[in-house]
Amino acid sequence: MISEFREVRVPEELCAAAESRYGRHFASVEELVAFALRELLRDDVAQLNAEEERIIEQRLRDLGYV
Repeated sequence: MISEFREVRVPEELCAAAESRYGRHFASVEELVAFALRELLRDDVAQLNAEEERIIEQRLRDLGYV
């Protein structure tokens, strides 16, 4: 699936806090960071979809359907 990786530097105390808080849910800090980035990117898509939905609703209102 993922064939290439990039190295990211994160402060040790932040890694330790993440491991302490989420260690039982993720196998590694790398897995946690990948999850967090995927969620952040997905949120951008959700915001775009919400904006598109708002535009469609407004168009339907303008046409008298809503």
